[in-house]
Amino acid sequence: MEEELKKDSLEYHDGTKKGKLEVLPLKPLNNQRDLSLAYSPGVAYPCLEIQKNPLKAFDFTSKSNVVAVITDGSAVLGLGNIGARASVPVMEGKSVLFKKFADIDSFPLAVDKCRNAEGKTDIEKFVSVVETLEPVFGGINLEDIAAPACFEIEERLEKSMGIPVFHDDQHGTAIITLAALQNSLELAEKKINEVKIVINGFGAAGRSIAKIYLEAGAKKENLFFLDSHGIIFKGRKEGMNKYKEEFAFNKSEGSLKDAVKEADVFVGVSVGNVLSKEMVQSMNEKAVVFALANPFPEIEPKLALEAGAFIVGTGRSDYSNQINNLLGYPGIFRGALDTRSTQINEEMKLAASNALRDLVKEEIPEQVRKKLYEAYPSAKKEKLFEGKNPLSVKMIIPKVLDERVVPRVARAVAEAAMKSKASLQKIDDLKAYEKKVKERISFIENKIGRCSGWG
Repeated sequence: MEEELKKDSLEYHDGTKKGKLEVLPLKPLNNQRDLSLAYSPGVAYPCLEIQKNPLKAFDFTSKSNVVAVITDGSAVLGLGNIGARASVPVMEGKSVLFKKFADIDSFPLAVDKCRNAEGKTDIEKFVSVVETLEPVFGGINLEDIAAPACFEIEERLEKSMGIPVFHDDQHGTAIITLAALQNSLELAEKKINEVKIVINGFGAAGRSIAKIYLEAGAKKENLFFLDSHGIIFKGRKEGMNKYKEEFAFNKSEGSLKDAVKEADVFVGVSVGNVLSKEMVQSMNEKAVVFALANPFPEIEPKLALEAGAFIVGTGRSDYSNQINNLLGYPGIFRGALDTRSTQINEEMKLAASNALRDLVKEEIPEQVRKKLYEAYPSAKKEKLFEGKNPLSVKMIIPKVLDERVVPRVARAVAEAAMKSKASLQKIDDLKAYEKKVKERISFIENKIGRCSGWG
């Protein structure tokens, strides 16, 4: 099975045209007049307009719809520190998804020679490189950068740049898990300010998950954080840094086995197979288990359910309750770009999460349901998309291929951007805007379908 996947994947990326992306012109280039408008002498006029007013770049260049997907290759998927060059297929993949799901043009940028003598990310160099890109791009999507460097990089770029900077490995995961958690707790008849939450893994995702849970009402004294050395606690010396100190809320020492005892929620963003059935059995009734490590979750869903878990979610598409960043970043950037936002702030992140939380409770239109059953045959057998409120223990969050997701998230983010004064452009009719985004994505999907097939 693994050899077949490898063979198919290499053939997919190879072929007459290599990789997964190409660049095509948007405007006609059919005659002498077209050439004089696209380049010399006509191109001088938009240049001069932008010189007078830099915001005109959004009108006269592709800046309003282009995002840079940037990494140094220091923490790629489950592959680790494989370097910039080897990370390019992943960055191209992210760019393809931006286009298909939100009609956002994006460009993969794998930044090399931004390492220090120890082989770790050189924060100063990386930040200085990314800062130079603002004239071209309307947004920055940071990707696959090792912690703790990724925290400081994002914080510095958010302050220095006038366009949205978003580290998807941090905030995308946090946004999706919050939506999933709130719906899980609703089904379990529990409240976020009362439950004990264990987060295993202090990488890019873990820290942001903790922050957004606290913003949503979780109590510090009920939140337990673990890294490879065990529970992060006040006074611990081993393996600490300033970011971990920020989340050393309690004085409890111990291992994961100690932490999960009588816990209501387990969130794993660590490594596979570290949570045992016995640990799940020690959790409270109606326990929620999000085992998000890829490709192997912290515990197999079947084992967690056998041990008494009420709801189980993973990052994989072949299990129920896939908690995947693809539910977030396409719509988040779509809304941010369309309002010409200068940042993606906390209000916009929470709005995206709330939109996902609420969407799964809406009755699914017949035409959408039909497409979902075609995309998810196993869900049809279980009748997951039926009823006035499809929310259930097997569907706590919308499916990635639900065509309502990106338009709804984009609308919520756009509204939050305007309310929080992060936007430079106003959208008067948000309902019409959501419809327009849906039509735009439908058009580009058809276009991609017609253009695909290069060998």
